[in-house]
Amino acid sequence: MKKIAFLAFIVIALSSCTSEDASSTGNKETNFDRKAMMVNLADNIIIPAFEDLEVKLVQLNAARLEFTSNPNQANLEVMRGAWLEAYKTWQYVEMFNIGKAEEILYSFQMNIYPTNTTDIESNISSGSYDLTSANNNDAVGFPAVEYMMYGLATTDAGIVANYSTDANAASNIKYLEDLTNQMKALTSTVLNDWKSSYRATFVESTGNNATSAINMLVNDFIFYYEKGLRANKIGIPAGVFSNTALPDRVEGLYSKTNSKLLALESLQAVTNFFVGKAYGSGSNGLGYADYVDASTNVALSTMITDQLNTAGTRMGNLNNNLSQQVENDNSQMTMTYDDLQRAVILMKVDMLQVLNIAVDYVDADGD
Repeated sequence: MKKIAFLAFIVIALSSCTSEDASSTGNKETNFDRKAMMVNLADNIIIPAFEDLEVKLVQLNAARLEFTSNPNQANLEVMRGAWLEAYKTWQYVEMFNIGKAEEILYSFQMNIYPTNTTDIESNISSGSYDLTSANNNDAVGFPAVEYMMYGLATTDAGIVANYSTDANAASNIKYLEDLTNQMKALTSTVLNDWKSSYRATFVESTGNNATSAINMLVNDFIFYYEKGLRANKIGIPAGVFSNTALPDRVEGLYSKTNSKLLALESLQAVTNFFVGKAYGSGSNGLGYADYVDASTNVALSTMITDQLNTAGTRMGNLNNNLSQQVENDNSQMTMTYDDLQRAVILMKVDMLQVLNIAVDYVDADGD
């Protein structure tokens, strides 16, 4: 039944796009400079975002050291602030699952949520663990650090005690140290690869085939939007893919007030990347929006950005705590999901058709 409804939605969406249907215009001949686009994406968006994340993780490590050396409320708050700034920056790099990031399964070691508190507690208790093991993917990264700062006790005083007077204080300190060090090391590995060798490969890989960077990246971008943003941040907690809502599946579960903020940052990152906006500035270079415009007479890129903006407006009206939003009025979450889904249709169906690019991942959501 879901599949029938989904197909019907595609038909309606495509038939109402504009007076000149995207599927009927076909691709037009273009001399679009794909290498120039790749240079902009690499030099002005991807590498600067990774550089900023590395800086933010250095700052997080420093704040963590200050807190664990002198556990008190003030230092806890500073560490939490550094974690949030790094987590916000993470939203701008998670979609780039290409090159070294794909090779080392970077995103799996940085942002699997909800974190597995049982595994974390077991690791701390045993004192023997391999944080690089796939078995610990849900016990590391930003969500695990969040738990260590917000979830070890029900009060901040209790959390501080876990790093000072508690019998496990030394073990807690060691685990938190290992977590932040690993995040910094992984990020440096990916960034160094971009700067030392992969950037040159990336900007030259502009062929229209399944293994070219230009095609792989647009697939990664859409996959992240569809799964990492639409499904993980909104759809799964709202119960879109299950028989019941799952308010404990939100990002930023333990900090409570950051889940909407992170989702909005993610949506902004997606929009900026699509239009080729330089990281940290207001200037635009060549992006996939320009590639789409050069490939069709239909105003498809405008439809996509308009729909992303519509979804952002809807998302902005949600409770800061998305878990609370699910519990209090889940209909607002499902409507936000619907707005995000409309952009999936435009990108995954219309955009890829215009660019003559095949989807390289399997949709297993059941939608």
